[in-house]
Amino acid sequence: MRPEHDVERASGPRQANQPTVLSAVRRQQTLVLIVVMLGVSMAAIDTTIVVLSLPVMMVDLHSDIVTMVWVIMAYLLTLTILGTQVGRLGDMYGRVRMYNLGFAIFTLGSVLCGLAQSGPELIGLRVIQGIGGALISANSGAIIADNVPVSERGRAYGWTSIGFNVGAILGILLGGVLITFVNWRFIFYINLPIGLIALVLAYLVLRERSPHRRETIDVLGMALLGVGLLLVLLSLTNIAGLGWSTLNGILLAIGVVSIGVFLVWENQTSAPLLALSLFHRRVLTASIFAAFFQALGNFAVLFLVTMYLQGVRGLSPFAASLLLIPGYAVGGVIGPWSGRLADRLGARIPASVGLGFQIAGVLLYSTLGLTTPYWVVIFAAILSGVGSGFFFPANNSAVMANAPTDAYGIASGLLRTLANVGMVGSFAVVLLAASAAVSRQEAFQIFLGTSVLTPALAAAFVRGLHLALLITVIPLAIAVVLSVLRGQEVRGGA
Repeated sequence: MRPEHDVERASGPRQANQPTVLSAVRRQQTLVLIVVMLGVSMAAIDTTIVVLSLPVMMVDLHSDIVTMVWVIMAYLLTLTILGTQVGRLGDMYGRVRMYNLGFAIFTLGSVLCGLAQSGPELIGLRVIQGIGGALISANSGAIIADNVPVSERGRAYGWTSIGFNVGAILGILLGGVLITFVNWRFIFYINLPIGLIALVLAYLVLRERSPHRRETIDVLGMALLGVGLLLVLLSLTNIAGLGWSTLNGILLAIGVVSIGVFLVWENQTSAPLLALSLFHRRVLTASIFAAFFQALGNFAVLFLVTMYLQGVRGLSPFAASLLLIPGYAVGGVIGPWSGRLADRLGARIPASVGLGFQIAGVLLYSTLGLTTPYWVVIFAAILSGVGSGFFFPANNSAVMANAPTDAYGIASGLLRTLANVGMVGSFAVVLLAASAAVSRQEAFQIFLGTSVLTPALAAAFVRGLHLALLITVIPLAIAVVLSVLRGQEVRGGA
């Protein structure tokens, strides 16, 4: 009897310790998610708060409309060019180290942006901020994948969607308060305490979970992609703001050729920026390109609706943004639930349903007229928010669940890069669509909220708005097809 008793005594503590160990693991995962949510929230706050502040910044810095548009474009372009490479840096030197470095650079860049004395100086400092943002966004998904089992990553990405939506709402509310009662420079200074808190928490909570890998940075690929996107966007912005010219045509041609050369180079180099070998995985490939087409279609919608509310309905940037808050709120609430659904069913159903809701929102937006009740805008924003809440957690978790464990950083960076390319392209489409409906100068003015259209021009803009919105349905429909055809995933394990 004694040996059995000894076995019971020996096994009893181990069994008793199992809940304690599981509780510790859960606690660590929760802390990791909080840190990642802080990073996502900072980026979301920055996105909405900067858009609201552009008109005030333009006046205070004695700048012009076309220049101020690049305050947004420079940041997005930096995120796009560096996306995969800073993810690769995480694989090489440690994802946590690069993530923390991102917080430090983003925070420093924010303070410097607040000190800017001219439009071009602010644009240059936004590039610094973008470097930090790229380090944060490209490594955040990999950090979640390092700390959360495959079977629970949908839930984890659902919680990060709360971080984004809360950040977007805070950006709108804080932007309105700071611009009205304080000074536009504090929209950047506010990142200092948030960044310092996030940096301390990240240092205390995050631990490296993966071995470092030897990688090569694709410098030529970054240069070709950067030059190509810069020239394409510069030419399209100039065409929208100043009209067609031979110079703009040459810049556009050189940009397109540069992107073509970039694609050829990516097929030849041993360490491509786009990591083309990952595209051999069907689910991962479909998920990444679904994110690209979703961004290409849906990012434009936000700006088109904002231009409608400001230019046609005469709302201030702050008042226009308030109408979109219910959409962000609903998206944040749905995110964790849809993430858990993706853990059980795979990404195909929830992500595809989410895209369907976003298309429904766009179609409702396309009915907006000169006197449409504002509840229609709010309801369309809610439909879009439901779509975002379904799509992003499911799609992001599908990318990381189907990436090789030794390439989480590259896969996360690749996802962000192609999504950012879609966002940048969508931004250019918005300006071109608006400038085709009204005069170029007025298109930029209503974008910044500095002009209200006359009734005749408002009617013309609404007609152009309807066409532009219906055009955005095309990339969203392509995203649906890719989402459905990605195939059924088998999730489980660690």
